[in-house]
Amino acid sequence: MPHLPEHLLNGYRNFMNGRYLSESGRYRELAREGQAPETMIVACCDSRSAPEAIFDAGPGELFVLRNVGNLVPPYAPDGEFHSTSAALEFAVQSLKVKNIVVMGHGRCGGIRAALDPNSAPLSPGDFIGKWMSLIAPAAETVSSSTFMTATERQTALERISIRYSIANLRTFPCVSILEGKGRLALHGAWFDISTGELWLMNKDTGDFERPDLG
Repeated sequence: MPHLPEHLLNGYRNFMNGRYLSESGRYRELAREGQAPETMIVACCDSRSAPEAIFDAGPGELFVLRNVGNLVPPYAPDGEFHSTSAALEFAVQSLKVKNIVVMGHGRCGGIRAALDPNSAPLSPGDFIGKWMSLIAPAAETVSSSTFMTATERQTALERISIRYSIANLRTFPCVSILEGKGRLALHGAWFDISTGELWLMNKDTGDFERPDLG
């Protein structure tokens, strides 16, 4: 039995004969000098919305954090385990990124679960349910709207959750202080898997708008 699924080995073979071969100098430089990305992306772990592919990023360009629903919890220095907060701390304090982008996406399973109060836990621990409770107030408000279709409610909460995460980012002192000094910028984005469209959050109004790509 192979140590990895065959399709992964084939993909690695293609990587070594293709991208790594053409960018081997860059990889050696990153190994020698370390990483210095200017942008952190907080994205969903959904396999259909990979930030590196969407933004056509090369090695070392993006510091990517992925979790269910692309959520950022509020600042909570309580001694518990906080993987998202740990990644954020490293990106801001050590890598000194200049931008943090919270990127949601269409047809998000985590958001769908948050909208369905009758969804059964996938395990006794209900880790997804606990995690998505971060946006429970918004989910309750959106799900109670009878004027929207199920698809509209889903899209609405996907975008609202991005605003929630950005608000929670500002509860971290290292983020709010640097943002106040103009050394760190926070951005929101939403990716439509079916069309490839990227919508950006207007920092003044909170609305999501299509960028002019020229």
